[in-house]
Amino acid sequence: MKLLIALAAALAVLAGCSSAPVTEGAPVEDRGAAAAPEGATTGGVSTTPLPGSDLERQRLEADRKLLTDPASPLSKRSVFFDFDSDRIRDEFRPLVEAHAKFLRERPYQKMLIQGNADDRGSREYNLALGQRRADALKRALALLGANEKQIESASLGEEKPRCTEQTESCWAQNRRADMLYGFEL
Repeated sequence: MKLLIALAAALAVLAGCSSAPVTEGAPVEDRGAAAAPEGATTGGVSTTPLPGSDLERQRLEADRKLLTDPASPLSKRSVFFDFDSDRIRDEFRPLVEAHAKFLRERPYQKMLIQGNADDRGSREYNLALGQRRADALKRALALLGANEKQIESASLGEEKPRCTEQTESCWAQNRRADMLYGFEL
């Protein structure tokens, strides 16, 4: 009986080592590198620019110009919130959609969202509110197709005010989340 089991095991090993027959004449399609989308590989060569290469520097410079062009909606980087709220107001949805599209189309880009609050409330409360605002913006970008791994959210609380007067219009400037890209950090 042991001999039969050993023989069956040996046959199974030999069967697993056999090679498949080679078929000749299978057609090969040449898809040339020019037709490959960015990031694809053609014949083992990636079309994604290497870090530090001239192509990567040109791509990042073109992105920087787009992000800083006053005529571009992407030059606007702040989303403002109502008092004690982390809900993104309807007026900022087109801005959020534009930045989500930018991130979707550029998986190499990174964003830091800094949540802010006015100086009313305790320091701890304002840090938590700033984080909720940054996280709300991050969730909105992700729901619109941006990869969450591209986005980091942090709270500055009341530590980075745009305005220091004790007026409603000034406090409103400080209730915001700012979107910063890699070149701005």
